[in-house]
Amino acid sequence: MPALRTALLQSSGQPGSPAANLRALDAAAAGAAAAGARLLVCPEMFLTGYAIGDDVARLAEPAGGPAAEAVAATARRHGLAVLYGYPERDGSRVFNSAQLVAADGTRAAGYRKTHLFGAFEREHFTPGEQPVVQADLDGLRVGIMICYDVEFPENVRAHALAGTDLLLVPTAQMHPFEFVAESVVPVRAFENQLYVAYVNRIGTEGPFDFVGLSCLAGPDGTVAARAGRGEELLVADADPELLAASRRANPYLADRRPALYTGPHAAHPAG
Repeated sequence: MPALRTALLQSSGQPGSPAANLRALDAAAAGAAAAGARLLVCPEMFLTGYAIGDDVARLAEPAGGPAAEAVAATARRHGLAVLYGYPERDGSRVFNSAQLVAADGTRAAGYRKTHLFGAFEREHFTPGEQPVVQADLDGLRVGIMICYDVEFPENVRAHALAGTDLLLVPTAQMHPFEFVAESVVPVRAFENQLYVAYVNRIGTEGPFDFVGLSCLAGPDGTVAARAGRGEELLVADADPELLAASRRANPYLADRRPALYTGPHAAHPAG
């Protein structure tokens, strides 16, 4: 099975302007396709910007809204799948969401952030309730979560147990938490034996200073590609052969003893 060439768009686009961000996404898709990528991953809330205050509610769209149609057209035009972050409206509720659009423009998966970070997110969003969302893409099982979600080990382990091969994590990771991108993400990939594509925003938005450092971390604990702090289109491969070899060498999932973690001795340790 060939590797899935994956493009990571590290950018904050133009906060408050979905039209400008759709144009930027189209340009990035053209560059990614020219580099042989079959998947383009954008940051958290890329469609609208992250720190946009009450504009979150104003700019929120349904999963099948006009922006989704524009992204679908981009995917079809350039022949690659696209994952993008956006505020999703569902009735009176707004979710911090990410949507995966297949290369033919069909909607492959939609995910709503389950763990909201800080007062800003808790004020403007409703938390999602479905922790594992997956789709099959070019022979790999792709999973989705958003930013803070990856910092909960139980979340990523649930994906590993459900068979996720490549975990897509659009993020808005900020100073002073650089260690998440630098250390936590590669460890998550290794301990769960999967790839993690972690795609961040850059620059300053309101009180937030986004640090970049996007990466594709592999199941062997190495980082196949790492961005700096500026705008960048990073391209790297999620290799099924490396994934299979790493899982044979590191059988963490097979060697687990779940009863020890959930049984009475876990709840009442000896003192």
